[in-house]
Amino acid sequence: MKKVQLNPVGWMSQLSQVEVTQLQDTTHSELYDVFRNCCLAVLNSGVDEDNYEMLFAPYQDFDVKLIRRERGVKIELINPPEVAFVDGKLMRGVHEHLFAVLRDMLFMGNKHAFVHAPSSVDSLSTTDIVFDMLRHAQALQGNDELSTIVCWGGHSINQHEYQYTKEVGYQLGLRDMNICTGCGPGAMKGPMKGATIGHAKQRCNHGRYIGISEPSIIAAEPPNAIVNELIIMPDIEKRLEAFVRFAHGIVIFPGGVGTAEELLYLLGILLNERNSQQPLPVILTGPKGSEAYFEAINEFVGATLGEQAQNKYQIIVDDAQEVARTLAESKAKTEQYRLAVGDSFSFNWSLKIDEPFQIPFEPSHDSMAALQLHQNQDVASLAVVLRQAFSGIVAGNVKAEGVRQIREKGPFKLQGDIRLMERIDALLKSFVEQQRMKLPGSEYVPCYTISTGD
Repeated sequence: MKKVQLNPVGWMSQLSQVEVTQLQDTTHSELYDVFRNCCLAVLNSGVDEDNYEMLFAPYQDFDVKLIRRERGVKIELINPPEVAFVDGKLMRGVHEHLFAVLRDMLFMGNKHAFVHAPSSVDSLSTTDIVFDMLRHAQALQGNDELSTIVCWGGHSINQHEYQYTKEVGYQLGLRDMNICTGCGPGAMKGPMKGATIGHAKQRCNHGRYIGISEPSIIAAEPPNAIVNELIIMPDIEKRLEAFVRFAHGIVIFPGGVGTAEELLYLLGILLNERNSQQPLPVILTGPKGSEAYFEAINEFVGATLGEQAQNKYQIIVDDAQEVARTLAESKAKTEQYRLAVGDSFSFNWSLKIDEPFQIPFEPSHDSMAALQLHQNQDVASLAVVLRQAFSGIVAGNVKAEGVRQIREKGPFKLQGDIRLMERIDALLKSFVEQQRMKLPGSEYVPCYTISTGD
């Protein structure tokens, strides 16, 4: 049996004895099981795998324990994956990420009662949780230069698209922009990799490559090797809110249903009249050859949320420099607006996010079948329900609980108005045809069926 003990790093090296005791009290809890799985995912950093069973299967004898010491708490790894070691020594980045998991899952989880918490808290309290977690992760420090660009896109993209994401990241790095992504492979890794070269050329030695994940996603998509700041939010809704309140601009690369979920969430928020003056630039971009993807997305948005939603973003194809220039030029407008409303540069408090976008949606066969998929509702409500539908498909594709439900009960059933269902079906089929649902080389079996409810 291999055992490795790790000394605390970062903020976790400053815990009081009372805080250490509280952490140890969680070692037989449901929250601790989540912590163990997140640690295992982090120990597989850099492994390109979107099947949690394949990732975890070789490590049934892995465990993690907390050891109390006078100066804090140590993490003890039992039979950890060898991929995390170099010549018998744990990689420093992995060491840091493990204590980030401890901070976010156990310390913050205990503080905010992530397990068995009320299913709904008021909007302000949710935003306070998001702020508190970013603050404790020390992510807000250094985020006041209006230079953080959130990049969304698929984990399953082809090599041509991946190279383009690197080029965009490179151009952003040359302009001293920092990169924040979902921390996985593909379009989440490429911009970070490109930015490292741009930062190096500009002799920027404080480049930030921030990965924001959540427990069920990180288990299927381990952090890529470039992430130097890892933050794990308790659920997908708080993860999405962290992205939009942290960002000074958003770039969306080609992706699958998860990327569509993120775009629908963002558009639903930006369509709120109270956000009409928010200068948050949103750019959809990809290389030559990705036009069909953007045509499908743009057509779907126009047919469901309308022209006003299409006006909330711009599409730039095969021009990485223009993407970076546009985002760099937007800084002045963002600075002017935040100064005018008295808002923080590091956390966008003035962005209005209504409660329906914050309430955690738990995909199940019942909850998916009950979604009100019809266009006889306001665009904000439609954006919420469309995001939930796509979130459920993401769960069925890669998340442990969703995969288990599909195996036991068959595909989720989506039903609603015939025109809307035809549009959803056409968009999802385009993702499947473009091989955006699974990593290249993996056969995709749909976790959903489409019905008009007739």
